Amino acid sequence: MFPRIREITDAFGGRLRLSVEEHPSGALVVIERPDAADRARVLLDGYGCDVLAGYVMSARLAVPHGLPNEHVDGNFGASFRLDLEPCAAICIAEASGGDVEIPSPFWDRLYAELCLVSAHARELARRAEARVH
Repeated sequence: MFPRIREITDAFGGRLRLSVEEHPSGALVVIERPDAADRARVLLDGYGCDVLAGYVMSARLAVPHGLPNEHVDGNFGASFRLDLEPCAAICIAEASGGDVEIPSPFWDRLYAELCLVSAHARELARRAEARVH
């Protein structure tokens, strides 16, 4: 079943890839822009994935107005920022240095996929806990 990989495309050929991979702590969510020149990618744990899902919906409701940044800490710490110019985009910056920009045409499908991958990540974390005990 894992890794689980889904690719979202927009009307202009832009691509966003989400995958869930097993990790000793449970699962990691990988978000990539395979169409970007730098092939940007970030890694989020379940906590970061849940916060990103909420941030996507908040950004969707906030535009054309701004939104405060959000931060998650831990081994896969990241920050989420809403940029409004030149067009609305959520920027994810990993504490370790990676970053991905997600333009607004991806947000609805991204939100739906984050709901699905969050469930998978929680189950993998539960299984990892059961193996430890």
